[in-house]
Amino acid sequence: MNSPRIRRPLDHLVLPVEDLETTRARHAALGFTVAADARHPFGTENACVFFADSTYLEPLAVASREECEEAARQGNVFVARDQAFRFRRSENGLSSFVVGSTDARSDHERFVREGMSGGDLLEFSRQMKFPDGSEQAASFRLAFAADLRSPDLFGFAVERINVPAADKSALTTHRNGVIGISEVVLSEPNPTDFQYFIQELCDNREVDANSFGMTIELDGSAVTVLNRAGMEAFLGVIDEDRERGLFGRAVVFIVDDLVKLTETLHNNGIKAREVGSRVLVDPAPGQGVIYCFEASR
Repeated sequence: MNSPRIRRPLDHLVLPVEDLETTRARHAALGFTVAADARHPFGTENACVFFADSTYLEPLAVASREECEEAARQGNVFVARDQAFRFRRSENGLSSFVVGSTDARSDHERFVREGMSGGDLLEFSRQMKFPDGSEQAASFRLAFAADLRSPDLFGFAVERINVPAADKSALTTHRNGVIGISEVVLSEPNPTDFQYFIQELCDNREVDANSFGMTIELDGSAVTVLNRAGMEAFLGVIDEDRERGLFGRAVVFIVDDLVKLTETLHNNGIKAREVGSRVLVDPAPGQGVIYCFEASR
């Protein structure tokens, strides 16, 4: 008997960037608190932005091209997909959305069984640096999911095997008032062609489809795939590109005060625009997709 579906929480988003210095400056100007740089054991590095709802952004840069290339040759899916994204798209974008897992091995078996495995399980450990200056080792296990029709966006489920408890309140407090991520926005001319892939990754069979695209709920957030009409209606973007496949387009953040947000952006010289009730900031170096801000309900 199949186990019941339980919507997965959004864990984080992977955002390839050219270098951490640029992305740190960009996110600071946007009013975010950025964590200390951290190095992976396979040649990549990040400078994460953590939120009170336990989600986070992972701006990802290449620290050592030689180490990354060797890791990819040895079957490291995380690095191989990052290299492919940088080759095909750019050094700025959204390459993956990640869901939480309590058993990545079971997720991997499910992805294999459903014909959507992105490759072998990945287990690794790295040092984590906390606001008080202390460092502790943390371990992770990743199960990858992919659709061959969509080479520029993949997903994975992450299980935290050994992550030390720590007070992150200093890192989850942001001058712009952001308290979490409410939505990940992707695009594809015919969104429901990828319905099954996203449903399985989110572990939720329910889908809300309409003339603008589709939305599949996670636990506490959602994944939306927009068609061209949806891109124009919800993001104010006229997209003439007819390329197929899923592409990362936007992140929707929840803020406690839109007035405080707009003041922060204005004071830091960040241009913004409004679409409906949301404030939008277009991509720039270090920020590869549209950032949308909406008031908490």
